[in-house]
Amino acid sequence: MSSNASEHTLTVDDHAASTPPTEKDKPELAEKTLALQTSVTESPGSEEDVVDYPSGLKLGLLTIALCLSVFLVALDNTIIATAIPKITDQFKSLDDVGWYGSAYLLTTAATQLLFGKFYTFMPVKWVFITAIVIFEIGSAICGAAPNSNALIIGRAIAGLGSAGIFSGAMIIIANTVPLAKRPMYTGIIGGTFGIASVAGPLMGGVFTDKVSWRWCFLINLPPGAFTLLFLTFFFKMPGKAQAKKEMTFKERLMQFDPMGTVIFIPAIVCLLLALQWGGSKYPWKDGRVIALFVVFGVLISVFIAIQFRQGDQATIPLRIFKQRSIWSGAWFMFSVGAGFFIFSFYLPIYFQSIHNVSAVNSGISTLPMILSLVVASILAGGLITQLGYYAPFMIASTIIASVGAGLITTLGVSTGHTKWIPYQFIYGFGLGLGMQQPMLAAQAVLEMVDVPSGTAIVMFSQTLGGALFISVGQNVFTNKLVSGLAQYAAGLDPSVVLAAGATSLRSSVPADKLAGVLLAYAHALDSAYYVGVAMSALSIIGCLAIEWKNIKGKNIEMGMAG
Repeated sequence: MSSNASEHTLTVDDHAASTPPTEKDKPELAEKTLALQTSVTESPGSEEDVVDYPSGLKLGLLTIALCLSVFLVALDNTIIATAIPKITDQFKSLDDVGWYGSAYLLTTAATQLLFGKFYTFMPVKWVFITAIVIFEIGSAICGAAPNSNALIIGRAIAGLGSAGIFSGAMIIIANTVPLAKRPMYTGIIGGTFGIASVAGPLMGGVFTDKVSWRWCFLINLPPGAFTLLFLTFFFKMPGKAQAKKEMTFKERLMQFDPMGTVIFIPAIVCLLLALQWGGSKYPWKDGRVIALFVVFGVLISVFIAIQFRQGDQATIPLRIFKQRSIWSGAWFMFSVGAGFFIFSFYLPIYFQSIHNVSAVNSGISTLPMILSLVVASILAGGLITQLGYYAPFMIASTIIASVGAGLITTLGVSTGHTKWIPYQFIYGFGLGLGMQQPMLAAQAVLEMVDVPSGTAIVMFSQTLGGALFISVGQNVFTNKLVSGLAQYAAGLDPSVVLAAGATSLRSSVPADKLAGVLLAYAHALDSAYYVGVAMSALSIIGCLAIEWKNIKGKNIEMGMAG
């Protein structure tokens, strides 16, 4: 915890008795509970037991419900990739392809920090349920969409709901599992996120080929319904209600930083649109792209000024962001998210284009990365529970993931499975070791009342990193492919290759040009991978700066209203 928080944290051996507060300490503790509920995870002989953490079947069902919600959100990030060709065939909407992915990411990134405020000032359980309902409504609209515009609207609504689900799951874990046992559960949820992110294209391919692309969205409804029913009727946040200061409507509204929110959301939208359109739909020097960057610069400058003025009411409270483990964890997640999204997006393209496999088989080919990520995530959670320190796992994560990412850049036209399987395994294992630890760090260094904001900052950083660098990777890939075609397949119109896509290369280019096209494709993919390698390596800044905290045996925790 931070220096202030640590004064109210009691660390004892598992078999030692808690020491009751002295008379001198009681006024300070009483004052503390005006803002926070103090919960005690007790050892024998303790006098207080104000938090009844769920256990057994109830905790197991809660974990399943949270994992399902996180799985669906992560799945929606990538499942649409292999469905887009069929969608554009049905709606005759090739010009809308970019919006199918960006509409989801735009609303997710733009509102993630706002959900941090909701989780701080509203009942956690009902904010989380509301986020799931919004996500389910968006999924239903997508599944029943009669045209392209309806699908885009559904994706935007689903993205809005997803903004509150992952961070909400972590916040619920923070309130239902003692800190010392928490790494195992965050590891399970993190592994679930990794599975869904990489399995998305595989499942999308199966649904699209065997049933209908609409099931890429309708699949969200049954698991979402189970989660909603369980949380609504069988789950109650542990602990007594957090004491809240009585506020007028205006005072409560100001806690949500309305001016900052109104400025921040369009700023992020302008940035993502500029990166989405620049170099693909419009040239970088096009007036529309330049205007978007200029508007972003102006709006984000105004937003920063508002944050300084608002203090604790800011969307990003500087008191929290300046905490070393928060800004370093945010940078770590930004870098890791950037690399992870690039490899998740471009490895299936590598298998479909270079190895000429189907969308389903390209998803199967990425299983080494999925499995190793899950194993490492759960393993790290178990080891941190035993050892208490999470920072070493972040350092190991950066080193191993960077090595694996570097090895992936060596994949070429003739590379066999004896290389692409272990290379992916190394990268995924490294990723799994560290991906969830910044969320754990936020819970370890912040008072519980600040955990929602801290978690939202960290999760927003990961989302923003992924959203930005998918666009960066796309531009690097496209530019390198065009120059590579001029070198290895001279005389071939690049627009033919770009329009063909990964799965139709061999039927769209002349046979005598195919070898050169594949070579250009492989080099272009390598260039996109280099971006992922660079971002993976840059995560070292975050893991070296983060505080080393031992969470083993932490017996006093700050509870939250539910």
